[in-house]
Amino acid sequence: MDGSVTERARVVTAPADGLFFEYSKAANPVRPGLTPPIPYHFFSPSLYADGATRVVLLDLSEELKCPSPATGPGLCANFVRINAGEGVSLKPNATSIVFYAHRGRGRVVCGDVRFEWGAGDFFAIPGLTGVELDAEETGVLYAVHDAPLLTYLGVRVDEARFRPTLFRAEDAQRELEAAICDPAAANRSRISVLLGAEEFPLTRTVTHTLWAMYGAIGPDTQQKPHRHQSIALDFIVDCAPGCYSLVGRSLDADGAIHDPVRVDWEPGCAFVTPPGYWHAHFNESTTYARLIPIQDAGLQTYLRSLDIRFT
Repeated sequence: MDGSVTERARVVTAPADGLFFEYSKAANPVRPGLTPPIPYHFFSPSLYADGATRVVLLDLSEELKCPSPATGPGLCANFVRINAGEGVSLKPNATSIVFYAHRGRGRVVCGDVRFEWGAGDFFAIPGLTGVELDAEETGVLYAVHDAPLLTYLGVRVDEARFRPTLFRAEDAQRELEAAICDPAAANRSRISVLLGAEEFPLTRTVTHTLWAMYGAIGPDTQQKPHRHQSIALDFIVDCAPGCYSLVGRSLDADGAIHDPVRVDWEPGCAFVTPPGYWHAHFNESTTYARLIPIQDAGLQTYLRSLDIRFT
């Protein structure tokens, strides 16, 4: 190769100059003005209560300084409203999309896989193929995917890591009832079931990045505070007045959450529980409440960094 050409190529492809930061000023950059912490946020069911067929992005990207729509640094939650006789398509650049059908019924098309969905069903879709949804009866779905993670990494999905997976409402409710009725339930910190796919035996999660839990809180019950390093994007299936969460950075000497933020629940609402924060759920009503936390705990579990702790 001609020497002058090689020399010109070296100039054109010169690397950027590196930066140096003194350790104490850079080792933990999560602070206001630099890398913002994940905020608390409540998303009302009024966002999808009526109106046109649409996907409602639960977008906190401005607060998070994320370059694309995001509810957390690696996840984006959505309310999906589909009026009867209409449909929507979702094809984010994501590895995984997990849906919970809050109400309604219709059909799903994902590549060559087709099935019907109804209220109470869960289903997980690999992002490579995307998904088409239509409704025979006006419906609302809660959907979470990991497109913000791929945007940050600067990659595009090119492989489906799992098959579309369906969890029927009657099966999910049966398993949750079994957990409620288990004689050991009174001694457990949570009454819930985790959704899993056979492709992920190491993490026992619904996809390789996402964890989905279907849980219940009994009447006049307080769950013990706990924390984990995955963000939780919580959806409330149903509840009566008197159900709420307390969230805070630390515990006091008695093991209660110090100076907590209170999040009052509404059926069909969603809210953000930041990673690393202590949180506890309360049901001061006379009926059971049900909730669905969806987290990036599939990835965190694989990295061995989830670090769930209970008081």
